[in-house]
Amino acid sequence: MSKAFTRESDDTDDSPLLARQPVALPPGAKNYLTADGAERLREELARLTNVERPKLASSADVIEGRRQLQLLNQRIGHLEQSLRTATIVPPPQQPWDQVRFGATVTVREQDGEQSTYRIVGVDEADPDRDWVSWCSPIARALLNVRLGARIRFRAPAGEQELEIVEIHYAS
Repeated sequence: MSKAFTRESDDTDDSPLLARQPVALPPGAKNYLTADGAERLREELARLTNVERPKLASSADVIEGRRQLQLLNQRIGHLEQSLRTATIVPPPQQPWDQVRFGATVTVREQDGEQSTYRIVGVDEADPDRDWVSWCSPIARALLNVRLGARIRFRAPAGEQELEIVEIHYAS
């Protein structure tokens, strides 16, 4: 077999470096975070920097440890950038009769079913908890709407009418 088709060293890692995760913000948009979201990101950054990175740096598996360290460093860089560019938005004063950033909003659909969404920053979004980015279509439809109002929302399944039945904010 020709030397051109063999690896010079089995110790080299041929996997490409993952590109740094860009923040999914529209051009020119601010990086809004809730106060508790910023705190969670700071805690994650501290844990990754002070606990996880040293653990990986001393890993016995050099190749896999190096790969995991690269991924960890990318996440750390993303967190640092997010916190550096963040605009932390405090909850508004009561009465909470209008949907703003950071709100937890309960809506009633036409069939009577209720859903709850929390409007958060792009780095806080968590679909499993129904935390939606302020840039998402549902959040844009809900922002600035008053309690009791009905809105039309174009969902993937078709247009829906939603009624705002409750608004509250984390303290």
